[in-house]
Amino acid sequence: MKLILFLSIFAFVTSLQGATNSKPNIIYILLDDAGYGDLSCYGQKHFQTPNIDRLAEEGIKFTQHYSGSTVCAPTRSVLMTGLHTGHTPVRGNKEIKPIGQHPIPSSTFTIAEALKERGYQTGAFGKWGLGNPGSEGAPENQGFDRFFGYNCQRNAHTYYPKWLFDNEKKITLDGKTYSHDLIMEEALEFIRSYQDGPFFCFLPVTIPHASMHVPEKYAAPFRKKFPQFKNKIGKYSGPTVKNPAAMFAGMMTKLDEGVGQILEILKELELDHDTLVMLSSDNGPHREGGHMPDFFNSNGPLKGHKRDLYEGGIRVPLVARWPGKIKPGTVTNHVSAHWDIFPTLCEVTGKAIPQNIDGISFLPVLLGKNNQREHKYLYWEFHERSGARAIRLGNWKVIQRNIKKNPNPPIEIYDLSSDLGETKNLGEEKPELVKNALKIFKEAHSPSPIWKMRWER
Repeated sequence: MKLILFLSIFAFVTSLQGATNSKPNIIYILLDDAGYGDLSCYGQKHFQTPNIDRLAEEGIKFTQHYSGSTVCAPTRSVLMTGLHTGHTPVRGNKEIKPIGQHPIPSSTFTIAEALKERGYQTGAFGKWGLGNPGSEGAPENQGFDRFFGYNCQRNAHTYYPKWLFDNEKKITLDGKTYSHDLIMEEALEFIRSYQDGPFFCFLPVTIPHASMHVPEKYAAPFRKKFPQFKNKIGKYSGPTVKNPAAMFAGMMTKLDEGVGQILEILKELELDHDTLVMLSSDNGPHREGGHMPDFFNSNGPLKGHKRDLYEGGIRVPLVARWPGKIKPGTVTNHVSAHWDIFPTLCEVTGKAIPQNIDGISFLPVLLGKNNQREHKYLYWEFHERSGARAIRLGNWKVIQRNIKKNPNPPIEIYDLSSDLGETKNLGEEKPELVKNALKIFKEAHSPSPIWKMRWER
């Protein structure tokens, strides 16, 4: 009896420790401009996302997860480096002509490079935005064995592009092929090719960014559901669309179908228990191409949209599924952010976590352990528009806006425990918190010759 009890306890402990003793496959899906309320498992009522919901039902749902930034490129830089926007190399969308964005430097140590050191095959499929083709920041020069998709964010404004990139090779298209299909085909083939593992599949898809484009069969059911928008026109880049509400709902349905394809291939290849699947979004919902985030309640109960540092611009979904490791149906209010992904995946794979990064592994939360470390604070800075910075400090949210115009703009303070919608500014009532916030603002920011804040000039 004692032997049986010992073996049972040993098996249980081993199952919890297995994450650091093995090298599971990892699939990280990053949606583009999907808001906190754009998934049915987070409250969306106008359409359903059953396959994404399945990730939550069979795994864990985070209610207080944050994006790396409130726009595309810096969020991807944060994900790749484990550094928040006060430290990460790319802190804004900065264009390179004729193709691409400002590159992360060759000295950058990315999560892809870390996992390659653990023997992983690495692939990125979707939108890159961290270095023009052939530059030091191009994905194939930052640890990825394979890249397919949009190297350039500007080209990703349409789902019917005339070209994509396969590593450094420019692939000419007819302008009539739906890019998401090509991206998903390549990602699924990557999974199949490296089924013996371990592999890291980074999927920064473009749905539901910018233009409201989707094949008609996905939009048609929603044209009947939303007839009040039949004469509304949506245009951003590429074909003009009618009834962008129907197109948006169809896009999210198409996206969810792709998540289902991933789950199907994992089951087919018997990789379910050997694969950690995570899904998040790069920032809050946009208002481009005719999209109506207010109609869809895309930011849920949150204030703000993409390009805001209010909760609606930076609080995003995160669901994760890992059968046998993550308890099904778990919901956590652990406060985390995209810069935590790097150390989490390191700990998952047994890779030593690099020193001097801002992220904290949340593997204990995934495994249901009670030894999770917490952040002292979360920090963001935004270099576009009039400039802004923000802190999440316990339940306090601190925001300072209009930094480019005002040398000493007022500080807004909100109590998220009682005011999730950030409606009551307590800035004038909390002088000590303002003083502490100014200190954190200073310590969290490292000067950059490219990304300068007003006080540095």
